[in-house]
Amino acid sequence: NDLLAGDDGLIAKFPNRFPADKFTYDNWVWAFTMLFSRAIRLRNLRVGERLAMVPYADLINHSAFSGAFIDARESGDWLFKDGNEEVILYADRGYRQMEQVYISYGQKSNAELLLLYGFALERNPYNSVDVTVSIAPRTAAVAAANEGIDEDPMAQEKIDFLFRVGREQTVDFPCYADRYPVEMLEYLRLMMMTSEDTRGKPLEEFDFSRTISPANEAAVLQSVVEAVKYQMGLFPQSEEADAMIIKDKGMFRLFSYNQRMAVRHRRNEKRLLKRTLAALEKQIRNKGLDVDQLARAEGSTLGQVLKGETRKQRTALEDKLEKMGLPVDLR
Repeated sequence: NDLLAGDDGLIAKFPNRFPADKFTYDNWVWAFTMLFSRAIRLRNLRVGERLAMVPYADLINHSAFSGAFIDARESGDWLFKDGNEEVILYADRGYRQMEQVYISYGQKSNAELLLLYGFALERNPYNSVDVTVSIAPRTAAVAAANEGIDEDPMAQEKIDFLFRVGREQTVDFPCYADRYPVEMLEYLRLMMMTSEDTRGKPLEEFDFSRTISPANEAAVLQSVVEAVKYQMGLFPQSEEADAMIIKDKGMFRLFSYNQRMAVRHRRNEKRLLKRTLAALEKQIRNKGLDVDQLARAEGSTLGQVLKGETRKQRTALEDKLEKMGLPVDLR
């Protein structure tokens, strides 16, 4: 609105180029939708990478398992080029006559596919649900002003550390059916640090890509469990209720296409969260973190090797060599 409308907008300044009856909000929504759902990225144009609207090419369906792709190339045969450019579909394998060719729209979750293209997949290896984690600023001032909030003596140190490494206090991480990002564990290990872990040492001395201590790791995994449970609680009904809706084919057919896609997507998100929860609880048990009185790091920056892990325990010498930027493997 600021760009187009008003006395200083483009419509008022250049009415011939920006006629008011064409540059409407509804037309903008249509154009925006066409761009995001149909534009193709051409990487090998002479002028460099560009987004393009390519008729017919945007009709090719998506498969997360396809290696075929669309790009531009100079037209002509293998020896003589005519100076023009063309768009071509590069197949990933041989295809039979009348066999449908798929391309991949990218490594997108079902939420992204539903938002951008209006469909979701039952088998999507890139499907994920975002889980939000954050470091609450439980400083002395915040704790004093809010009843029921306990002070974290390290709160300000953690916030300052995040600022120095260029990270926000609240971050969304994608959780997949069979894994969650290492970055989330690193972030949560920092969040769950206590003075019993650091014993006065600065946070920079700790390697958050490794287990800090059994107690810290238990708190990390339990916090993910609580975050997943909270996420599941946001849905108005259970995964079983959605399954019953889908199973009742007569009623399900009465839904619009978008409604059917939304119900399938909602059910898949719940199933993914339930699998994530089961995997986390199994990991807590397998690592022996489901007991009381777990040890803290007590100032050790060597990290811990928990039950069931195959990597070896780091020695003090290896730790010092790595911090000096020297080779750790002494063999």
